[in-house]
Amino acid sequence: FKFVARGSRKRELEAAVVDNPSAGNYEELGQIYLDEEKWAKAKDAYDRAISSRTDSIDPFYRRGVAEIELGMFDAALPDLQRAVAEDPRYDFQRSGGLLAYAYWKTGQPDRAAQMFEAVTRTSTLTETQYHYAEFLAAQGKKTEARQLLDAILAKRRNMPGFQKRRDRPWFRKTKALRDSLPAI
Repeated sequence: FKFVARGSRKRELEAAVVDNPSAGNYEELGQIYLDEEKWAKAKDAYDRAISSRTDSIDPFYRRGVAEIELGMFDAALPDLQRAVAEDPRYDFQRSGGLLAYAYWKTGQPDRAAQMFEAVTRTSTLTETQYHYAEFLAAQGKKTEARQLLDAILAKRRNMPGFQKRRDRPWFRKTKALRDSLPAI
């Protein structure tokens, strides 16, 4: 039932930013749009939050997430670089994983490889591991990619239920990518 409260809060914030266009209101509105996967609206809200206050890395990082989802990898790079420079482990190292993904998608495979390797040494985020496997497959390292994809699917067994539900789309993508690669 959280969606009911979120919808009510969203309407309150949309009305509030007309009278009080504060950075905090726009950040909260941007977070709601991210949760609803309304990437363009989230990016716009974070653009407005950043224009009036820039002392926190969170709006830059969240705008970078929205830009990644919109396929705007060039625009996401400076936002994610700023977040990672200030805190390399921000958002459970998702920031580093997304930065590596953005490097790859902007034609910087060497920087992407370095960042993916650094992040996946300690991060167990399924999204980051999937993007790294995708990157490896694109670089012609199909055996390494398949091993990583198998490891992602193997960890599913020991995950708690809430995490399995949250990562379900990544497991589907992982299985599809693994099935498209030649067997080891």
